[in-house]
Amino acid sequence: MTEDSDQMNFSADVSRLLNIVANALYTNHDVFLRELISNSADACDRLRYEAIQKPELTADESTFRIHVYKDTDTRTLTVVDNGIGMGKTELIDNLGTIAKSGTAALMEKMKGEDDPLKLIGQFGVGFYACYMIADFVTVISRKAGSKSVWVWESDGATGFNVRKATKDEEAKLDGERGTAILMNIKDDGSDFLIDQKIKDTVETYSDHIDFKIFNNPPEDTEKGEGQPINKASAIWTRSKQDVTPEQYEEFYRHITHGMDEPLMTSHWRAEGKIEFNALLYVPTMRPWDLYDPSRKNAVRLYVRRVFISDSLDELMYPWLRFVRGVIDSEDLPLNISRESLQYNPIITKIRSSVTRRILNDLDKLSRDDKAAFATFWGQFGPAVKEGLYDAAEHREGIFKICRFYSTHDDGTKFTSLEEYVERMSEDQDEIYYLSGENLDTLKSSPQLEGFKSRGIEVLFFTDTIDDFWLQNATEYKGKAFKSVTRGDIEFDKKASDNEEDKEDLDDVHEDLLENIKQVLDKEVAYVRVSKRLTDSPVCLVAMEGGVDMHMERVLKIHQKYAGDSKPVFEVNVNHPLIKKLEAADPKSADFKDITKLLLDQARIIQGEPVKNPAEFARRMSTFLEKGF
Repeated sequence: MTEDSDQMNFSADVSRLLNIVANALYTNHDVFLRELISNSADACDRLRYEAIQKPELTADESTFRIHVYKDTDTRTLTVVDNGIGMGKTELIDNLGTIAKSGTAALMEKMKGEDDPLKLIGQFGVGFYACYMIADFVTVISRKAGSKSVWVWESDGATGFNVRKATKDEEAKLDGERGTAILMNIKDDGSDFLIDQKIKDTVETYSDHIDFKIFNNPPEDTEKGEGQPINKASAIWTRSKQDVTPEQYEEFYRHITHGMDEPLMTSHWRAEGKIEFNALLYVPTMRPWDLYDPSRKNAVRLYVRRVFISDSLDELMYPWLRFVRGVIDSEDLPLNISRESLQYNPIITKIRSSVTRRILNDLDKLSRDDKAAFATFWGQFGPAVKEGLYDAAEHREGIFKICRFYSTHDDGTKFTSLEEYVERMSEDQDEIYYLSGENLDTLKSSPQLEGFKSRGIEVLFFTDTIDDFWLQNATEYKGKAFKSVTRGDIEFDKKASDNEEDKEDLDDVHEDLLENIKQVLDKEVAYVRVSKRLTDSPVCLVAMEGGVDMHMERVLKIHQKYAGDSKPVFEVNVNHPLIKKLEAADPKSADFKDITKLLLDQARIIQGEPVKNPAEFARRMSTFLEKGF
């Protein structure tokens, strides 16, 4: 080795990952060429943007292009672009350090996957797909504006070498910049030594690329030989009638590097005060890092077909971070900087317009294809509901597509808020809900008993975000959201004449309530007769105006909330156990033990731990023994 050459080893994880990539994609090895061409197109895009500020970078050649050609004598396939290129450090970082893209997380994910193919594009390892058809890969690159040409080479197993290029290797580049990838083809990839195979693959996967792709060496193109083998027109600028479903799907795979199909495609041109083209997709599969706080929006911004940025947070709301695609503006100046984009009012208007369109298209999907929408909501519903918290201007549109389980179908089917309101009785003024982590636990909650017996529907809120958006979005169409575990509940005010006056029940059972309160004085705020229980003896609810009990648990877990509000203890005076308790001696040990057991029972049902498990077990054993 010389000072101009560095031999480096792959880590154990990287070597294993390369083996997985090569073998997992083997059944569809054509995809490697799509990945390499996509990377070349990105390199051209990035240089086209950089050249706006630094025209000297493309002074030698302002036309961008890609070449894909074979050499049957040397059994090599070469992909060349005249894009931005890479220096030595970038070659090492981008091609030699896969761990930077989350190798460990990928390895763990792949362990439980029946089809690792679906994961390839999600971790930025598309380049390594070339090892499906090659046993040795050489990457030659010169960064635009640099004089040095560097070579990265590897067999994909033992490590990689980075060194200065020879004169012959420099000649492989297309002019004074860009990257050339030379692949020594294995026997299994021999079909890529046939021009027609190359052309068919490019037409299938990369026809939409906005740069001309040639099936010949760069020097032949300079001589005027060869014609582009793709249409070389930006797919988002075409009319919808001119784009086939297959082309939409392949463009989706080009920008996502994924193997799933888009669940929804939105392609339109906005005209008026602000003009732009948009081609956006909702994936079928949830990205592995959807709820990673560091995940950024990945919609690409172009200005008149010039790539500007693929990480502009202000272009899309955070709660639409799963949307992928392209937005191409006609109104932004070409020489705009990425920094000034963050504060540009046009970006804000584009974001608002795009959000309305996506919400409208999702609402249409919910009516036209319920199964597809159910898939979408199951994958992305919690993220969308974040918008209820921080995008008040779009709250109505978000509410339209929100779906919840409810007691109407015993928690087996999604329902919309509109459907809930339509089923409400005329005298119901509030939308009732019950929040918690587990749907099955919620469905058997004692707080629902009074609602079920009266035919009043209750929504189940099972996502953590539900407790937060409720702080800002407090009503829907004039109907306030009301937790069934907070405050008192006013059921049918037109009670029948033969029913005991519920307003006087606390007075009728005053002694019982007071005796229970003395036993539980340090544990509960107060004790009252329950209007919501029909079958269970007791339950816990939060005080009116207090923090909902599930919300308090969430805050303690995620926000280190230190509050410890006392709940209200409700008793069902019609339950046989409560009747026996009322008749018992309040000073007896049994009265105290039963009362504390009932409190622990209510806590367990509520999903809270008992405060003293040993005492709970002792009391339970005592009464089990007496029962026998």
